[in-house]
Amino acid sequence: MKYFVYVRKSTDEDDRQVLSIEAQITELKEFAAKEKLDIVAVFEEAKTAKCPGRAIFNEMIQRIENGEAQGIIAWHPDRLARNPIDGGKIIYLIDAGKVRSLKFPTFWFESTPQGKFMLNIAFGQSKYFVDNLDHTLFQRKKRMIR
Repeated sequence: MKYFVYVRKSTDEDDRQVLSIEAQITELKEFAAKEKLDIVAVFEEAKTAKCPGRAIFNEMIQRIENGEAQGIIAWHPDRLARNPIDGGKIIYLIDAGKVRSLKFPTFWFESTPQGKFMLNIAFGQSKYFVDNLDHTLFQRKKRMIR
């Protein structure tokens, strides 16, 4: 089975991740070597995932739909989606058989009803994180205006 590696680091100042893009790539290539996973391309993106429409993510999805790979390796589900559109797209591609495997060194996933449910929860937690962050920032700005 062929895999794409997807790494993302948000450009939002308040949404900072611990791992840089370079660190994610290093970790994921080591993980893939240990698991004997065949990486055919690495996709790097420096953009928040709170809104759909990321160009690199969409290119990767298109290439999966074209059959160039059947799996994705990412640090955590939140690297793939922090919005319901992109999360739903991943789950739909699993249901359609286009994505046969998702691998994360920090999260267990298996394409079963339970696995898809847990993935959906992970995507929901990621959405909650950005919603809460946005709400907190709004409240801070509101207090500053007063």
